[in-house]
Amino acid sequence: MATTTGAARAGSNLPQVVREPLNRTHVVLHVLLIAGSAVMLLPFFWMLSTSLKYPPEIFTYPPTWIPNTIAWDNYPNALTAVPFDRYYLNSLIIAVSVVVLQLTTSSLSAFAFARLRFAGRDKLFTVWLATLMIPFPVLLIPNFVIVRSLGWYDSYQALIIPPAFSAFSTFLLRQHYRGIPLEMDDAARIDGASSFRIWWQIMLPMSKTTLAAVAIFVFLGSWNEFLWPLVITYRDEMRTIPVGLSKFQGQFNTRWELLMAGAVTAMLPIIIVFMMAQKWFIRGITITGMGGR
Repeated sequence: MATTTGAARAGSNLPQVVREPLNRTHVVLHVLLIAGSAVMLLPFFWMLSTSLKYPPEIFTYPPTWIPNTIAWDNYPNALTAVPFDRYYLNSLIIAVSVVVLQLTTSSLSAFAFARLRFAGRDKLFTVWLATLMIPFPVLLIPNFVIVRSLGWYDSYQALIIPPAFSAFSTFLLRQHYRGIPLEMDDAARIDGASSFRIWWQIMLPMSKTTLAAVAIFVFLGSWNEFLWPLVITYRDEMRTIPVGLSKFQGQFNTRWELLMAGAVTAMLPIIIVFMMAQKWFIRGITITGMGGR
Protein backbone atom coordinates (compact mmCIF):
# COMPACT_ATOMS: atom_id res chain seq x y z
CA MET A 1 0.00 0.00 0.00
CA ALA A 2 2.81 2.38 0.86
CA THR A 3 4.50 1.63 -2.43
CA THR A 4 1.30 2.18 -4.36
CA THR A 5 0.61 5.43 -2.54
CA GLY A 6 4.16 6.63 -3.18
CA ALA A 7 3.86 5.79 -6.87
CA ALA A 8 0.55 7.61 -7.05
CA ARG A 9 2.09 10.68 -5.43
CA ALA A 10 5.08 10.51 -7.77
CA GLY A 11 2.70 10.24 -10.71
CA SER A 12 0.75 13.25 -9.49
CA ASN A 13 3.95 15.30 -9.47
CA LEU A 14 4.67 14.58 -13.16
CA PRO A 15 3.99 17.49 -15.54
CA GLN A 16 0.67 17.19 -17.24
CA VAL A 17 0.58 17.32 -21.02
CA VAL A 18 -1.62 20.20 -22.07
CA ARG A 19 -3.06 19.91 -25.53
CA GLU A 20 -3.34 23.12 -27.43
CA PRO A 21 -6.78 23.94 -28.77
CA LEU A 22 -7.30 23.11 -32.42
CA ASN A 23 -6.59 26.13 -34.58
CA ARG A 24 -9.13 26.32 -37.39
CA THR A 25 -6.85 28.53 -39.45
CA HIS A 26 -4.12 25.88 -39.40
CA VAL A 27 -6.63 23.18 -40.34
CA VAL A 28 -7.91 25.18 -43.31
CA LEU A 29 -4.34 25.98 -44.37
CA HIS A 30 -3.31 22.32 -44.26
CA VAL A 31 -6.42 21.27 -46.19
CA LEU A 32 -5.66 23.85 -48.89
CA LEU A 33 -2.02 22.77 -49.07
CA ILE A 34 -2.98 19.09 -49.38
CA ALA A 35 -5.54 19.93 -52.08
CA GLY A 36 -2.97 22.02 -53.95
CA SER A 37 -0.41 19.21 -53.72
CA ALA A 38 -2.96 16.73 -55.07
CA VAL A 39 -3.76 19.00 -58.02
CA MET A 40 -0.05 19.40 -58.79
CA LEU A 41 0.55 15.65 -58.62
CA LEU A 42 -2.37 14.73 -60.90
CA PRO A 43 -0.36 15.25 -64.15
CA PHE A 44 2.39 12.96 -62.83
CA PHE A 45 -0.13 10.27 -61.90
CA TRP A 46 -1.73 10.59 -65.34
CA MET A 47 1.71 10.31 -66.98
CA LEU A 48 2.44 7.14 -65.00
CA SER A 49 -0.99 5.75 -65.83
CA THR A 50 -0.59 6.47 -69.55
CA SER A 51 2.83 4.81 -69.59
CA LEU A 52 1.16 1.56 -68.46
CA LYS A 53 -1.67 1.56 -71.01
CA TYR A 54 -2.07 0.09 -74.46
CA PRO A 55 -2.83 2.63 -77.23
CA PRO A 56 -6.61 1.91 -77.54
CA GLU A 57 -7.12 2.70 -73.85
CA ILE A 58 -5.26 6.01 -73.72
CA PHE A 59 -8.05 8.22 -75.11
CA THR A 60 -11.09 6.32 -73.82
CA TYR A 61 -13.91 8.35 -72.29
CA PRO A 62 -14.45 8.50 -69.39
CA PRO A 63 -10.72 8.27 -68.74
CA THR A 64 -9.38 5.44 -66.60
CA TRP A 65 -6.67 6.09 -64.02
CA ILE A 66 -5.88 2.41 -63.50
CA PRO A 67 -5.35 0.46 -66.75
CA ASN A 68 -7.48 -2.61 -67.28
CA THR A 69 -4.41 -4.45 -68.53
CA ILE A 70 -1.03 -3.16 -67.41
CA ALA A 71 1.35 -2.84 -70.35
CA TRP A 72 4.71 -3.41 -68.70
CA ASP A 73 6.32 -3.87 -72.11
CA ASN A 74 5.96 -0.14 -72.83
CA TYR A 75 9.10 0.54 -70.80
CA PRO A 76 11.49 -1.85 -72.57
CA ASN A 77 9.94 -0.82 -75.90
CA ALA A 78 10.58 2.85 -75.13
CA LEU A 79 14.18 2.17 -74.11
CA THR A 80 14.91 0.19 -77.28
CA ALA A 81 12.95 2.27 -79.81
CA VAL A 82 15.59 5.01 -79.53
CA PRO A 83 19.18 4.94 -78.19
CA PHE A 84 17.95 5.86 -74.71
CA ASP A 85 21.13 4.72 -73.01
CA ARG A 86 23.13 7.20 -75.09
CA TYR A 87 20.66 9.99 -74.28
CA TYR A 88 20.94 9.16 -70.60
CA LEU A 89 24.73 9.19 -70.70
CA ASN A 90 24.83 12.51 -72.54
CA SER A 91 22.39 14.14 -70.13
CA LEU A 92 24.33 12.85 -67.13
CA ILE A 93 27.71 14.02 -68.45
CA ILE A 94 26.33 17.45 -69.35
CA ALA A 95 24.35 17.96 -66.13
CA VAL A 96 27.22 16.97 -63.83
CA SER A 97 29.76 19.03 -65.79
CA VAL A 98 27.54 22.11 -65.80
CA VAL A 99 26.94 21.76 -62.05
CA VAL A 100 30.67 21.57 -61.28
CA LEU A 101 31.63 24.44 -63.58
CA GLN A 102 28.75 26.70 -62.59
CA LEU A 103 29.37 26.19 -58.88
CA THR A 104 33.02 27.09 -59.42
CA THR A 105 32.44 30.20 -61.52
CA SER A 106 29.45 31.41 -59.48
CA SER A 107 31.14 30.93 -56.11
CA LEU A 108 34.26 32.78 -57.27
CA SER A 109 32.31 35.70 -58.71
CA ALA A 110 30.00 35.79 -55.67
CA PHE A 111 33.06 35.93 -53.41
CA ALA A 112 34.42 38.87 -55.40
CA PHE A 113 31.12 40.75 -55.28
CA ALA A 114 30.52 40.07 -51.58
CA ARG A 115 33.96 40.16 -49.93
CA LEU A 116 36.42 42.05 -52.12
CA ARG A 117 36.56 45.84 -52.27
CA PHE A 118 37.15 47.44 -55.65
CA ALA A 119 35.83 50.43 -57.55
CA GLY A 120 32.49 49.94 -59.25
CA ARG A 121 31.77 46.64 -57.52
CA ASP A 122 28.08 47.26 -56.84
CA LYS A 123 27.45 48.78 -60.27
CA LEU A 124 29.13 45.84 -61.97
CA PHE A 125 27.02 43.43 -59.94
CA THR A 126 23.87 45.32 -60.92
CA VAL A 127 24.77 44.97 -64.59
CA TRP A 128 25.55 41.27 -64.10
CA LEU A 129 22.23 40.77 -62.30
CA ALA A 130 20.35 42.68 -65.01
CA THR A 131 21.23 39.93 -67.49
CA LEU A 132 18.56 37.82 -65.80
CA MET A 133 15.95 39.99 -67.54
CA ILE A 134 17.24 39.00 -71.00
CA PRO A 135 15.20 36.03 -72.30
CA PHE A 136 17.19 33.10 -73.60
CA PRO A 137 15.74 33.20 -77.16
CA VAL A 138 17.37 36.62 -77.55
CA LEU A 139 20.77 35.09 -76.73
CA LEU A 140 20.21 31.97 -78.81
CA ILE A 141 21.56 33.27 -82.13
CA PRO A 142 24.63 35.08 -80.68
CA ASN A 143 25.55 31.99 -78.66
CA PHE A 144 25.08 29.79 -81.72
CA VAL A 145 27.31 32.04 -83.85
CA ILE A 146 30.05 32.11 -81.20
CA VAL A 147 29.95 28.36 -80.60
CA ARG A 148 30.05 27.59 -84.32
CA SER A 149 32.93 30.01 -84.91
CA LEU A 150 34.89 28.17 -82.23
CA GLY A 151 34.30 24.85 -83.97
CA TRP A 152 32.24 23.46 -81.09
CA TYR A 153 29.06 22.75 -83.00
CA ASP A 154 27.60 19.34 -82.13
CA SER A 155 30.05 18.72 -79.28
CA TYR A 156 30.10 18.47 -75.51
CA GLN A 157 31.82 21.86 -75.29
CA ALA A 158 28.82 23.54 -76.89
CA LEU A 159 26.46 21.86 -74.43
CA ILE A 160 28.55 22.52 -71.31
CA ILE A 161 30.47 25.81 -71.63
CA PRO A 162 27.64 28.32 -72.35
CA PRO A 163 25.49 27.24 -69.34
CA ALA A 164 28.54 27.25 -67.04
CA PHE A 165 27.96 30.90 -66.08
CA SER A 166 24.86 32.06 -64.23
CA ALA A 167 23.87 35.38 -62.67
CA PHE A 168 21.17 33.64 -60.64
CA SER A 169 23.61 31.25 -58.96
CA THR A 170 25.98 34.15 -58.33
CA PHE A 171 23.17 36.09 -56.67
CA LEU A 172 22.26 33.20 -54.35
CA LEU A 173 25.84 32.62 -53.24
CA ARG A 174 26.53 36.34 -52.84
CA GLN A 175 23.53 36.62 -50.50
CA HIS A 176 24.97 33.83 -48.38
CA TYR A 177 28.53 35.22 -48.36
CA ARG A 178 27.26 38.61 -47.20
CA GLY A 179 25.87 36.92 -44.08
CA ILE A 180 29.29 35.63 -43.01
CA PRO A 181 31.11 38.07 -40.65
CA LEU A 182 33.87 40.07 -42.31
CA GLU A 183 36.00 39.60 -39.19
CA MET A 184 36.77 36.08 -40.39
CA ASP A 185 38.37 37.50 -43.55
CA ASP A 186 40.36 40.04 -41.56
CA ALA A 187 41.64 37.39 -39.15
CA ALA A 188 42.66 35.15 -42.06
CA ARG A 189 44.46 37.99 -43.81
CA ILE A 190 46.37 38.80 -40.62
CA ASP A 191 47.57 35.18 -40.66
CA GLY A 192 48.78 35.67 -44.23
CA ALA A 193 45.92 34.03 -46.13
CA SER A 194 45.27 35.17 -49.69
CA SER A 195 41.82 35.86 -51.14
CA PHE A 196 41.82 32.51 -52.93
CA ARG A 197 42.68 30.68 -49.69
CA ILE A 198 39.91 32.52 -47.83
CA TRP A 199 37.44 31.45 -50.52
CA TRP A 200 38.66 27.85 -50.50
CA GLN A 201 39.15 27.23 -46.78
CA ILE A 202 36.58 29.54 -45.20
CA MET A 203 33.79 30.46 -47.61
CA LEU A 204 33.21 27.10 -49.27
CA PRO A 205 33.13 24.97 -46.08
CA MET A 206 30.63 27.41 -44.56
CA SER A 207 28.41 27.38 -47.66
CA LYS A 208 27.64 23.67 -48.08
CA THR A 209 23.87 24.05 -47.74
CA THR A 210 23.70 26.94 -50.19
CA LEU A 211 25.97 25.13 -52.64
CA ALA A 212 23.69 22.09 -52.42
CA ALA A 213 20.63 24.22 -53.17
CA VAL A 214 22.33 25.85 -56.14
CA ALA A 215 23.55 22.46 -57.38
CA ILE A 216 19.99 21.10 -57.37
CA PHE A 217 18.73 24.14 -59.29
CA VAL A 218 21.49 23.80 -61.87
CA PHE A 219 21.11 20.03 -62.22
CA LEU A 220 17.36 20.27 -62.78
CA GLY A 221 17.76 23.06 -65.31
CA SER A 222 20.49 21.27 -67.23
CA TRP A 223 18.72 17.90 -67.18
CA ASN A 224 15.47 19.38 -68.53
CA GLU A 225 17.03 21.77 -71.08
CA PHE A 226 15.49 21.25 -74.52
CA LEU A 227 15.96 24.27 -76.80
CA TRP A 228 19.75 24.71 -76.68
CA PRO A 229 20.63 21.00 -77.18
CA LEU A 230 18.10 20.86 -80.02
CA VAL A 231 19.72 23.81 -81.82
CA ILE A 232 23.38 23.04 -81.19
CA THR A 233 23.41 19.30 -82.04
CA TYR A 234 22.42 17.28 -85.09
CA ARG A 235 23.88 13.80 -84.55
CA ASP A 236 21.80 11.31 -82.62
CA GLU A 237 24.88 10.42 -80.56
CA MET A 238 24.91 13.94 -79.03
CA ARG A 239 21.21 14.23 -78.21
CA THR A 240 19.99 14.54 -74.64
CA ILE A 241 16.91 12.98 -73.05
CA PRO A 242 14.45 15.89 -73.63
CA VAL A 243 15.43 16.04 -77.31
CA GLY A 244 15.38 12.26 -77.61
CA LEU A 245 11.86 12.04 -76.20
CA SER A 246 10.62 14.26 -79.02
CA LYS A 247 11.35 11.39 -81.43
CA PHE A 248 8.20 9.66 -80.22
CA GLN A 249 6.20 12.57 -81.68
CA GLY A 250 5.78 12.34 -85.42
CA GLN A 251 4.00 14.50 -87.96
CA PHE A 252 1.01 12.18 -88.22
CA ASN A 253 1.27 9.97 -85.17
CA THR A 254 2.51 10.13 -81.58
CA ARG A 255 3.40 7.08 -79.52
CA TRP A 256 1.96 8.42 -76.30
CA GLU A 257 2.52 5.25 -74.29
CA LEU A 258 6.22 5.16 -75.23
CA LEU A 259 6.60 8.90 -74.73
CA MET A 260 5.15 8.71 -71.23
CA ALA A 261 7.24 5.64 -70.36
CA GLY A 262 10.37 7.47 -71.47
CA ALA A 263 9.35 10.57 -69.50
CA VAL A 264 8.84 8.52 -66.33
CA THR A 265 12.27 6.95 -66.80
CA ALA A 266 13.82 10.38 -67.38
CA MET A 267 12.34 11.66 -64.10
CA LEU A 268 14.06 9.05 -61.93
CA PRO A 269 17.46 10.82 -61.55
CA ILE A 270 15.72 14.09 -60.67
CA ILE A 271 13.62 12.40 -57.99
CA ILE A 272 16.66 10.60 -56.57
CA VAL A 273 18.76 13.79 -56.44
CA PHE A 274 16.01 15.77 -54.74
CA MET A 275 15.18 13.03 -52.21
CA MET A 276 18.85 12.68 -51.26
CA ALA A 277 19.44 16.43 -50.86
CA GLN A 278 16.05 17.86 -49.91
CA LYS A 279 17.16 18.86 -46.39
CA TRP A 280 20.19 20.68 -47.77
CA PHE A 281 17.98 22.25 -50.43
CA ILE A 282 15.46 23.64 -47.94
CA ARG A 283 18.18 24.92 -45.61
CA GLY A 284 20.05 26.52 -48.50
CA ILE A 285 16.94 28.30 -49.77
CA THR A 286 16.21 29.59 -46.24
CA ILE A 287 19.76 30.82 -45.69
CA THR A 288 19.89 32.70 -49.00
CA GLY A 289 16.76 34.65 -48.09
CA MET A 290 14.42 33.04 -50.64
CA GLY A 291 12.40 31.10 -48.07
CA GLY A 292 10.05 33.94 -47.23
CA ARG A 293 11.63 34.75 -43.88
